[in-house]
Amino acid sequence: MTEFNTVLLENNAGIATLTINQPKSLNALSSEVLSDISAAVDAVAADTSARVLVITGAGDKAFVAGANIKEMLPLSAEEGEALSKLGNDTFSKIANLAIPSIAAVNGFALGGGSELALSADIRIGSTAARLGQPEVGLGIIPGFGGTQRLSRIVGIAKAKELIYTGKVIKADEALSIGLLNQVVEVEELAETVEKLAKAIMKQAPNSVAASKEAIDKGIEMPLADALTLEAKYFGEQFAHENQTIGMTAFVEKGKPEFK
Repeated sequence: MTEFNTVLLENNAGIATLTINQPKSLNALSSEVLSDISAAVDAVAADTSARVLVITGAGDKAFVAGANIKEMLPLSAEEGEALSKLGNDTFSKIANLAIPSIAAVNGFALGGGSELALSADIRIGSTAARLGQPEVGLGIIPGFGGTQRLSRIVGIAKAKELIYTGKVIKADEALSIGLLNQVVEVEELAETVEKLAKAIMKQAPNSVAASKEAIDKGIEMPLADALTLEAKYFGEQFAHENQTIGMTAFVEKGKPEFK
């Protein structure tokens, strides 16, 4: 286990788990916490044994309840913009990781906490999960990617509704709009996320990484250009030994052992 001041990072057989470890403040995102998350994600990116990143919050009340309001209160416009850049740069590192990421949303995920979850590829919530972007009620706007990632995930109209009203929604509604991929009982969250991570890890890692890059890059392109990109990544898989391993195992009715 790697320890930072405010987060914990451990790698268990290829599953890297990043835990925001500030339960007394409901894991609020101060600039120190953001910096520690950034350093932890750098460590995951450099760890060639890491196959999946899981992100969660310590304690039984919150994933991340939001940003540190007391820290933000006296900021100038320039300082506010700098904090937004720190948050966006940090969460973009998660979004741009070569390996998949899963947010295990174990409680409140508000403001910056929701934005942290949005930066992951997949979001699994417990029935205790509560998500929302309440920033307009504080006289600001979402600043760590909420105005952009939320609309891409749930659609522009629903994102506008949630952001304009600051509404906090329960897990079942988050599931119904596609904000969460799955909702499970509180006691089942860790096991469900682990099973999902292991299912991903059974696949060819080069193909998972190429699929992620094709999806993330292609969504920003016109369809014709995105299909050309997909063809490029598809072709590249045939230059990797895992294509031979996977297809040979299929033909021979065996189980592939990917490199």
